[in-house]
Amino acid sequence: MGGWLALIGGGEVSLGETAEADRGWLEQCGEGPVGFVPAASGSIDYGRHFAAYLEETFGRAVEVIPIYREGDGRRARNAERSAACPAGYLGGGVADQLLDALAGAPAGEALAEKIRAGGVVVAIAAAAQACGAAVRSISGGRVLAGLGLLPGVAIETNFDPAHDRRLRQLVAHPGVERGIGIAAGALLLVGADGRFESQGDVFALAGPEADLVPLVGEAERT
Repeated sequence: MGGWLALIGGGEVSLGETAEADRGWLEQCGEGPVGFVPAASGSIDYGRHFAAYLEETFGRAVEVIPIYREGDGRRARNAERSAACPAGYLGGGVADQLLDALAGAPAGEALAEKIRAGGVVVAIAAAAQACGAAVRSISGGRVLAGLGLLPGVAIETNFDPAHDRRLRQLVAHPGVERGIGIAAGALLLVGADGRFESQGDVFALAGPEADLVPLVGEAERT
């Protein structure tokens, strides 16, 4: 059946703003430590704070996978450590930094394999945006190729349906077939077999001029 890609729209974990979303993906996760990747933020402290939160709130251990830049993503040891965890969590920050570290690297390939093999890959905020087919760079508004964990889809996080211009622009980009907008605190789970489940405010956009459609509950296919 395969595993899951879990996309969280944003929120401050230390304030409990993602607790319901985190509970949702943890229910799909096997036993063992969650592998935390800090590449999007580059912060050493982020992993420590996330580990404390997950332990205190859910009793789950965290292993920080030290991927901060391109060379780290290419180290075989980091890919092996990531692969050994039942779930990998991509912390938020800047999508460009995450792509620099993971795109085309063994550690990035290990994430795609984790989903195929029945594990869970979680990404929040800018890291979730980077999981799609295309993502807007912080540099000059350029559009970059994403990690492609959700092929053909552009993802906008911290999404407000009243302000959907950025998502519509991404959906008009070559190689993007549709868009997904995920509000802060909301969760979209996408299975390797195409199933999906949603919690909170999640919206789909079939084209640049199409209406936003709420994704509610669960369905058999995306």
